[in-house]
Amino acid sequence: MQTRSVPETDIVKRIVAEHRARPGPLLEILHAIQDELGYIPGGAVPVVAEGLNLSRAEVHGVVTFYHHFRRSRPGTHTVQVCQAESCQATGAEALAAHARARLGIDFHETTANGHFSLEPIYCLGNCACSPAVMIDGQLHGRVTPERFDALIAAGEKTT
Repeated sequence: MQTRSVPETDIVKRIVAEHRARPGPLLEILHAIQDELGYIPGGAVPVVAEGLNLSRAEVHGVVTFYHHFRRSRPGTHTVQVCQAESCQATGAEALAAHARARLGIDFHETTANGHFSLEPIYCLGNCACSPAVMIDGQLHGRVTPERFDALIAAGEKTT
């Protein structure tokens, strides 16, 4: 993610300019924006729409259709709980409920202190070690509620 010294609109304009000539660039542009800013700010929608000669509704529709795209600034730590079939069969629903209760937020939300964002993810490829959780890109398998609490406590120490 970028530091906040350059205005977000300038970053979005640069990304659109870099990708607009590619075939079907909308998803690529949205991914690049999220990679750099950590989310797709609302102000990006009209900039992307204008740059690609699309309606704002078309761009907004893509941003809201794909669960991957965040529309709010993420927390310091991103916690992803796998929701795929293997994890579901080994307790992911209960783990997700525990995660929501422990953090006091629902999926696609960020804690009030800005430390944690909670996201569902659909298969981390760690099926043999279900249920799986990814925190800041680090994969954890066979996660119990107790282990989840320990992982969150470790994250709280680093924020």
